Amino acid sequence: MTRRRAAILISGGGSNMVALVRDMADPAHPATPCLVISNRPDAAGLARAADLGVPTAVVDHRAHADDRPRFEAAILDRLAASGAEILCLAGFMRILTPGFVEHWRGRILNIHPSILPLFPGLDTHARALAAGMAVHGATVHEVTPDLDSGPILGQAVIPVLPGDTPETLAARLLPMEHRLYPAVLRRFAAGDRRKVALFP
Repeated sequence: MTRRRAAILISGGGSNMVALVRDMADPAHPATPCLVISNRPDAAGLARAADLGVPTAVVDHRAHADDRPRFEAAILDRLAASGAEILCLAGFMRILTPGFVEHWRGRILNIHPSILPLFPGLDTHARALAAGMAVHGATVHEVTPDLDSGPILGQAVIPVLPGDTPETLAARLLPMEHRLYPAVLRRFAAGDRRKVALFP
């Protein structure tokens, strides 16, 4: 089996990245990690990736503050050098331009902390609570030029409990994210677009 090379973009601690990399440690997995890139040099996820034996790189967005095309070109250069075939966004807190997304069309995934199409964008946990939702969740989707609007590949759902805060909701959802993203990537890397559904 030829395993597809997967790169991961992060901005922080990289807990979803770690879940993906650990799952890809299985020799039967259809993908293998080739690179982790962060836009922040102080991202804790860089050390975690290195500890797992994955090459890392930093493309600091602040060094390209007035030139987003140059920032993205630097990322593309590193991805090309790594031989990446699939790109996973895992807590990458920069919006990518349509040109970048088009370059990776059909090969780029993102995890979003809501049951899309509900609550695209930021502050999803607080917005779910404010809306009085009985359930909340996470979605893995293909990335398209429209924010959080690409084809859905998998979703995980948890109940909203009395007394939940945005922080408690996020903390309970995170372990489900760590199950969902690896499950979707396994299917996606094998060419399987069937949706993954996870429940507590």
